[in-house]
Amino acid sequence: MTYDEISRRIEDAALTILGGFAPRADDGAPEGCRTLLLLGPGPDFWPRITRSAEFQDAAPDPIDRWSRRVISGLAGEFDATPIFPFGGPPYAPFYSWALRSGRVWSSPVAFLVHDIQGLFVSFRGALSFAVDIPLPPVDRPRPCDECAQPCVSACPVGALTPAGYDVPNCKDFLGQDAGQPCLMTGCGVRRACPVGATLRHPEQSAYHMAEFLGNAPKSADAL
Repeated sequence: MTYDEISRRIEDAALTILGGFAPRADDGAPEGCRTLLLLGPGPDFWPRITRSAEFQDAAPDPIDRWSRRVISGLAGEFDATPIFPFGGPPYAPFYSWALRSGRVWSSPVAFLVHDIQGLFVSFRGALSFAVDIPLPPVDRPRPCDECAQPCVSACPVGALTPAGYDVPNCKDFLGQDAGQPCLMTGCGVRRACPVGATLRHPEQSAYHMAEFLGNAPKSADAL
């Protein structure tokens, strides 16, 4: 199966390939891995997942459970091994894997930035293949290098800057009236990134922000 065939099938499942690479011995990939593909939400991810059984049953962690089911199913189709960024410890080194892909970099605010999804990049899992899969060439520059970097000064309360991330300050701000734009449409720092601006779902961002505060709805009916 070729990369293009794998990519099309993954997109059919409302996911997308965010990057890939041939692991080295020190990359922390599973033994025997010859090709590692990183998967994240595709354009149809949020509409698809909010209609899923996992979002209707009111049980905890619907996105993780959906990701495990769908990516495990894809792994079975491809004779690959699924890997997830949740369910640990120990946790798979998704941060370093992302940097190895050549399509993801550390941003000026230390969050990962993707060549297409910008600061809203997230990983739902990975597929480990025991065979070599030729990958498309990667020759994109780090988008931040030619950017005005509005993310650096976008946080209204200075909770997220190049100096670090003040989580308590962030959460306190989200509980105030002035923090409602961040709470309802996503982190202002992430939204300031011009990369991938047209790909964002405000409802998805609102869900994750509520989850960050521990107030996520228990089912899709509450969205």
